Amino acid sequence: MLKTLACGFGGAFIYNNLSSQKNTNTPIQNIQKSTQRNAICILYPDNNSGVKGIVSFQQDKFSDPCKIVVNVKGLKPNSSHGFHIHEFGDLTEGCTTAGPHYNPEGKNHGGPLDQERHVGDLGNLKTDEKGNAYQATKDKLVTLYGEFSVLGRSCVVHQNKDDEGKGGHELSLTTGNSGPRVACGVIGIAAEFKNITPK
Repeated sequence: MLKTLACGFGGAFIYNNLSSQKNTNTPIQNIQKSTQRNAICILYPDNNSGVKGIVSFQQDKFSDPCKIVVNVKGLKPNSSHGFHIHEFGDLTEGCTTAGPHYNPEGKNHGGPLDQERHVGDLGNLKTDEKGNAYQATKDKLVTLYGEFSVLGRSCVVHQNKDDEGKGGHELSLTTGNSGPRVACGVIGIAAEFKNITPK
């Protein structure tokens, strides 16, 4: 009985002392939502396409849009190529196992500026005369935080232009009829933002 009381009084003493101190710690959840996050995706060629690239992501906090910078080379010159975030980071059978576009809300395919779109709908990459593409955008649906984070998912570059759901093709509202997958990679956490060109 005495041991129980001693433990109880001791526990109460410790609790009272701790509770009297001002709590200056930020909750973990708030830290996670307010700390800048960076991610990177190395794009590898699929089926010997020769297409490779680097996609860099940066988001300052949960409520901010995500900055996305894409550098790709080896594509067809002076053309447009669909570019999306896909649901899975599983590349065990190349880009095929990356799954469909990342679409947690079950919407139709669209363009990056459309109200009706997948989270993963990032439009088209436009190449120069050498087949290189550079694109820097900010997207309000793509996030590196929380339940719908794109971390661990994949980026995929397609062979053809994405019609952004407006082409009238049977695949327009699912894939934008953007054709085969020519390069892909998994989105991973990065220590810092890296705006670099693929070698």
